[in-house]
Amino acid sequence: MEMQASHGQTRVAGWRCICHSPSFLRLNARLSEALGEAPEPSFGLPSSSHDIVPREANAANAATPAAAAGGSAPASQSAAQTASQRGASAASQPHPPAVAFTNIRLFDGKSKTLRSGYRVIVSGNTITAVEPDDGQKLDGMQVVDGGGHTLMPGLIDAHAHIMMTSLPMNQLMVADIGFIHLAAASEAERMLMRGFTSIRDMAGPAFSLKKAIDLGMMTGPRIWPSGAMISQTSGHGDFRMPYEIPSHPGQSLSRGETLGAGAIADGTAEILKRAREQLMLGASQLKLAAGGGVASSYDPLDVSQYTQDEFRAAVDAAENWGTYVAVHAYMPRAIQTAVRGGVRCIEHGQLMDEGTAKLLAAEGIWISLQPFLDDEDAIFFPEGSPSRLKQIEMSNGTDTAYELAKKHGLKTAWGTDTLFDAKLATRQGAQLAKMARWYEPADVLTMATRINAELLAMAGPRNPYPGKLGVIEAGALADLLIVRGDPLANIQLIADPASNLALIMKDGRIFKDTLGVAFN
Repeated sequence: MEMQASHGQTRVAGWRCICHSPSFLRLNARLSEALGEAPEPSFGLPSSSHDIVPREANAANAATPAAAAGGSAPASQSAAQTASQRGASAASQPHPPAVAFTNIRLFDGKSKTLRSGYRVIVSGNTITAVEPDDGQKLDGMQVVDGGGHTLMPGLIDAHAHIMMTSLPMNQLMVADIGFIHLAAASEAERMLMRGFTSIRDMAGPAFSLKKAIDLGMMTGPRIWPSGAMISQTSGHGDFRMPYEIPSHPGQSLSRGETLGAGAIADGTAEILKRAREQLMLGASQLKLAAGGGVASSYDPLDVSQYTQDEFRAAVDAAENWGTYVAVHAYMPRAIQTAVRGGVRCIEHGQLMDEGTAKLLAAEGIWISLQPFLDDEDAIFFPEGSPSRLKQIEMSNGTDTAYELAKKHGLKTAWGTDTLFDAKLATRQGAQLAKMARWYEPADVLTMATRINAELLAMAGPRNPYPGKLGVIEAGALADLLIVRGDPLANIQLIADPASNLALIMKDGRIFKDTLGVAFN
């Protein structure tokens, strides 16, 4: 736009649309190439899409060539720190030469025991071979000597809230959305450094963070986003103040809706619209609130939310896009109504009964359970508060829920559902290790790898990362960890990732390496 002065006033001389300017076309080409789309003419744009990453990130990556080749880091940095810094920009770089993992014990996500005498070959972002290790030199490959430690698939948290994990609720209610995104990006990197290479995000505006991670602008896990949790008035996702009721047409959105954490909808027409909005934004699955919750203010645990027809509206929207609906629910009536409405996954379910478990088994419905106990990992609520009383009632049902899930052979996923607490977020691995209260360690790790990956794959064509995850086999995506020691013998190794994760690979790129990569 050009401005010209006339008789002491400034007027618009004319608009020049930027849509066909060289700078705009270069930016569009970068984004198109990075997203795998057919690029527009480059107009001199560098050919590799990683150039979209800020120059400082590439400089930081180039600053550690010795570490990349297995050399020593500067004295002021630990090997793990150097590897983490290298990984922060690794996703923006072309894939390295093929990598061979040797001298390992293998947990493949399928077997109940570790296997020795094998090597695993990774080319690009894919595992190309799991084969007997004959000791033959592998020319031209990077070689990781696992030191006899355990190679296993990357961990998957099937119920995460990356946008709300580390900030207290009172901050989330007032903070600028930019600050929330920055806090979430920081937490995403820490999550990957804990060995969680994939998460299913079950409410929150995670779309932009996911895109930034996928483009290599940020470091973090793969994200299957649900977008805003759809909730009825007075439901688990309604965090409005009483003075905002009664609502009226044209009323401003609530804080939770403005952030994209929740979407309040009543009746099939509104639910259908809100469901389609989340799919438009990029949801890989939908999340609805089906019953009372702990953190919410207006819904006792026994309250059922939405009718069968209302669930069906969301399910119809999801199925039209080839994906599914999951719901927050604890109580039998809430769970059963959701299942009759076509819902395919129940989140929580701590207070289900025998009849409900039988229904889930008969219909092949997933249950995504969390190890909620009244212990050091419980989200803090003031003693005597309504939320605290609900929390105690809910967590008292956890043992029974796991017993029913095992008795009836339910498809059971694992997740943390950590909210509002940065310190609690650091215990993600500890909460997985806690599952040994109900399962053998091999079953715990299988649940957090192969089984959780099967749940992720239910997104069908909305799966943002086509390919097999959660297993180590030829053709699977290369999300891998090396754990010092034997986690099948000592599941507590997972609880201390800083000490016990020697290597972290996501999508064929190494983000942490304390072993050193050598070249043959």
